[in-house]
Amino acid sequence: MAAPSLSAVASYTNVVTRIAHAAQAAGRAPADVSLVAVSKMQPWEAVAPVLAAGHRVFGENRVQEAQARWAERRDEITLHLIGPLQSNKAAEAVAFFDVIETLDREKLARVLAEQVQAQGRRPRFYVQVNTGEEPQKAGVLPREADAFIAAVRTTYDLAPEGLMCIPPVDEPGGPHFALLAKIAARNGLGKLSMGMSDDFETAIAFGATSVRVGSAVFGARS
Repeated sequence: MAAPSLSAVASYTNVVTRIAHAAQAAGRAPADVSLVAVSKMQPWEAVAPVLAAGHRVFGENRVQEAQARWAERRDEITLHLIGPLQSNKAAEAVAFFDVIETLDREKLARVLAEQVQAQGRRPRFYVQVNTGEEPQKAGVLPREADAFIAAVRTTYDLAPEGLMCIPPVDEPGGPHFALLAKIAARNGLGKLSMGMSDDFETAIAFGATSVRVGSAVFGARS
C-alpha cells in the first residue's frame, strides 16, 4: 500500500485529538467515544490514507456504494450503515454491515428481523430518531420513540443497542442531543450516535458514544 497522504493523516489525527479533548472536558474517557469515519461519496484516494493510518471504523450511506468500496477489504473494518435503508435492501444490509443505525419504521424492523433469522447473522441496531420532526428526514418522531423501541425489542427481537439522530442544519445541536440522550436513558439504551463534522464536540458533551465525521477527516466531498 502506498504511504499515507500527510494531509489526510494530519486531518484524521486532528479529529482524533479533538475527540479526546472533548471527552476529557466532559469528564469522560476518550476511549468511551468512537469515531465513525464517514467515507460515503469520498474517492478512494481520500479514504485509503486513513485506513493505512490504522483506522478501522467507517460509515456509509448506501448499500451498493459500500459494497463497491469495501467488498475486497470487508474483513479489515467495522462498517456502519448511516443512511436511510429501503426495505428491499434489507437482506444486503444484514449481510454486509456490522451496525445498522437507521432503523426507523415497523416495516423495516419486520424485514430486518426476517433477514436476521434467514441469514443467521445479527448486526447491531440503532433506532434513528427525527429529533427535529423534519418531514423530509428519516427517523421515528420523538413522541413515538418509546413505543417503537418497545416493538423493536419485543415484537421483532432486534435488541437495539442505541439511538441515532441528525439535527436540523439550521439549529444548534445541543437541544437535539439532549433530547436523544433523554429518550435513550428512559429506554435503557447505552449507545448514542450523534454529532458530525461541525458539532461532534458538542455531541460528546451531551453523551455521544460515537460520532460520525466525514469532511473533517477526508475533506469536502466533490
